[in-house]
Amino acid sequence: MDLGGTIKQCRKVKKLTLAQLSKECGISVSYLSLLENNNREPSINTVESISKALGLPLSVLIFLASQRNEEIELSVSHIEALSNNIMELMVNVKG
Repeated sequence: MDLGGTIKQCRKVKKLTLAQLSKECGISVSYLSLLENNNREPSINTVESISKALGLPLSVLIFLASQRNEEIELSVSHIEALSNNIMELMVNVKG
C-alpha cells in the first residue's frame, strides 16, 4: 500500500500545497511531508482528516493507495479504470 504517495497525488490533483492540506487536517507541514514520503505511519484519525480535507471518502483513499497486486477480485484494467475515474472526479468536483 502506498498511502503517502496517494495522498501526495490527490493533493496535487486538488491543487493544494502541503501548507494548505496540513492546515485543513490540523497537522504540521513537516509531518504531512513525512507521511507523503512514507516515512511515518499515520493514525486512522489522521487518515480520516486527510481524506475529508481531500473531499474523498476514506474507503476511496484506501482503494487508491492499494497496490495493483493487492487487488485479487478485480482485473488490473478495471482497477486502473476505477482509479482514473476517481481522479477525474476529484478534478471536476467543486469542494
